[in-house]
Amino acid sequence: MNKLAEILPTDNIVVLDQASSKKRVFEQASLLLESRSKIARSKIFNALFSREKLGSTGLGNGIAIPHGRVDGIKRAHSLFFSLTKPIPFDANDGEPVDLLIFLLVPLNSNDEHLKTLSEIANMLSSEDFVCLLRKTSSPSEMHEIICSWELALPEVRLKDNAQGK
Repeated sequence: MNKLAEILPTDNIVVLDQASSKKRVFEQASLLLESRSKIARSKIFNALFSREKLGSTGLGNGIAIPHGRVDGIKRAHSLFFSLTKPIPFDANDGEPVDLLIFLLVPLNSNDEHLKTLSEIANMLSSEDFVCLLRKTSSPSEMHEIICSWELALPEVRLKDNAQGK
């Protein structure tokens, strides 16, 4: 199982119809993550926005990985948003974002944080993978796609998955 699948339950995958800005999406993410992590939404929001001030977490191709370190959590938490209407995000390519994977990690978990971010970025660099995510509006199907991704053979696994094998 990949690192994202380990920390992303199906109920943390959300299709958002009403997203107007980066700030509003961060507020919605903070509210949901508060209920799952028992950390105050203001603390989560501040961690995400503090990191964002250092430089956009928008990777390009409509994808962003907002992330932050939060004091008081014991393990990593993740949240996936699929937006029905992309929002401006200051990504490197200037394109709006419709897929966001939020990642919160404990304050002192540098290695875990970097390994998880690296694996997520690798996952999202696969055009087949991203295409599959964008083709569905079902959180359970998105979760299945995420769980089926493997670091060693992402293209082969995704092609098999897309063909129903």
